[in-house]
Amino acid sequence: MKRIAALLLVVFGIASLSAAAQPRRETPYWASIASGEAMMRRGPGRNYPGEWLYVRRDLPIRVVEVYQEWRKIEDPGGTQGWMLSSLLSDTRTAIVRGNGPQPLHERADAASPARFRAEPGVVGRISRCAGGWCRLDVGNRGGFIRADQIWGVNPGETMD
Repeated sequence: MKRIAALLLVVFGIASLSAAAQPRRETPYWASIASGEAMMRRGPGRNYPGEWLYVRRDLPIRVVEVYQEWRKIEDPGGTQGWMLSSLLSDTRTAIVRGNGPQPLHERADAASPARFRAEPGVVGRISRCAGGWCRLDVGNRGGFIRADQIWGVNPGETMD
């Protein structure tokens, strides 16, 4: 019995250290879906019904509230719900918006040549933003896109 009690103390001690090691971030902040399948729930717990099953890794989301290991998120369509933090990543991603293909340029300049065009709904990883432009990598291709043509960054945001 003493062994079980000691083991439980170790397990709960490790779990609480892990939770304490996760830095508390000010909301809202940007993240992305890390898992190939991630369930959005109506509330912060597995006992709440699932609302949406996301099957798109790297989809950008905005974390708007934190409750223990749960995060209230907003997706690109404005839907809000709760997701386990273990299903999320700090990797910054964005989704292309607009009514048609958007050019990704060689440089952060509309006059520079377009490397390729990305359809609305294309998701890529952001590596930096400055001056209203962001570097977006889609698979093995990348280029600069105007920040107002993507969802996943704050207006005027600068990041390296």
